Amino acid sequence: MRLLTSIFILIYTSIATQQAEPVLFDEKTYDFGEIAEEGGSADHDFVFINNTGRVIKILSVQASCGCTTPGWTREPVLAGKKGLVRASFDPRGRPGYFNKSLTVTTDFDGNAITLQLKGQVISKKPDVATVDYPAANGSLRLKYNSFNVGKIFINREPASKEFPVYNGGGKPVNFNGKMMGPAYVKVEMPATLNPKEKGSIKVTYDARLRNQFGFVSDNVEIESDDELQPVKSFSIYATIEEYFPPLSPEELAKAPAMRLEVSEIDLGRIRQGNTMEREIVIRNIGKKELQIRSVQGNCTCVTASVEPKKMKPGEEGKLKFSLSTQGRSGLQQKAVTIYSSDPKNPVQRITITAYVESR
Repeated sequence: MRLLTSIFILIYTSIATQQAEPVLFDEKTYDFGEIAEEGGSADHDFVFINNTGRVIKILSVQASCGCTTPGWTREPVLAGKKGLVRASFDPRGRPGYFNKSLTVTTDFDGNAITLQLKGQVISKKPDVATVDYPAANGSLRLKYNSFNVGKIFINREPASKEFPVYNGGGKPVNFNGKMMGPAYVKVEMPATLNPKEKGSIKVTYDARLRNQFGFVSDNVEIESDDELQPVKSFSIYATIEEYFPPLSPEELAKAPAMRLEVSEIDLGRIRQGNTMEREIVIRNIGKKELQIRSVQGNCTCVTASVEPKKMKPGEEGKLKFSLSTQGRSGLQQKAVTIYSSDPKNPVQRITITAYVESR
C-alpha cells in the first residue's frame, strides 16, 4: 500500500511540475531525420502555451549557428494562449549529422529555454557531367576545352593521344567527319555519342609536317549536329623536340656538346619603352659538329638568334637577344630556349630578369 502511494505521489508530482512550467513547449527537441543538402531550408515550429497567468512576450531567440535562422511570435501572448518559435535550418555545405540549439528568453523571468534541432544532411550524388567533365562544349562535356598532346618529336612518326568526352545532353550528337584545321593535326570523333554516353577523342599530331621546335598552338573545328553548338572549336597544344636514341658512354664522349656562358641574366632596371640587347657565348665542347636547330623567346617582346648555326668542336658562337619593354612595367621574367644537336642536353634555357620602370 505504501509503495502504491509513493508511485502515485511521484506521478502526480511529475504532472504538476510539467503543468507548472510557465512557458510550456509541446516539444523541446525536434529531429528532421534525413534532409537533402540541395533541397533548400528545413523549417520547424516549436509551439508553446503561456501558463504564467499573465501576458508574456518573447524578448529574443539566439541560434547557436549562422546556419539556423530563428523567428518567433512578436506580439504579446495572453495567458492560456499559444505562441511559437520557428527554426529555419540551411543544409547547404553542411553534409552529415547536425545538432543545433535555440536559446529563448522571455520577459517572465531570467531563465532561458533551450530548444534543439537535429538531423542528417544527405548530399546528392555529384553529377558525372559536372565533376568528371567540367568543361562544356555545347552538349559535350570534357576535362578541358583544349587538348595537350604533350612532348612529341620532330624526327619521329606522328604521335596520338586520346581524351575522354561525355554527352551531357538529352539527344544523340553525330559527327560527319568534317574538320577544319592544319594538315599536321588529325582529330577523330566518335561517329555518334548518345545521351549520357562516354567516348574518346583521338588527336594525332605529325611534328615532321609542323617543322617547328618548342611549344606550339593550333586550332581545329569539328562539325556536328549538336543543337546547342554544332561547330566544335578546340585548341591543340604540343611541345616539339628532337628525339635522340640512347647512347653509350663512349658514343656520348664523341658527340657534340653545347655549353652556355651563363644560364641567367639580370638586366637590372630599365626605363619603359627602351629595348635592351645582350650577347652570350655558346661553345661546342664536344667531339662532333654542333648544330643549332632553333632559338625561341617565350614572349613576342623577346627576339633571339645564334650565329653561326653550325660549330665545329672547340668553336664558339654568339647568342644575341633583345628585350622590348614597350607597354610593360614592373618585374619581367622571360626566357630564351635553344634547341641543338647535343644528344645529352638538346634543350637549354636562359632566363632573363628585368624591372621595367614606368615613365
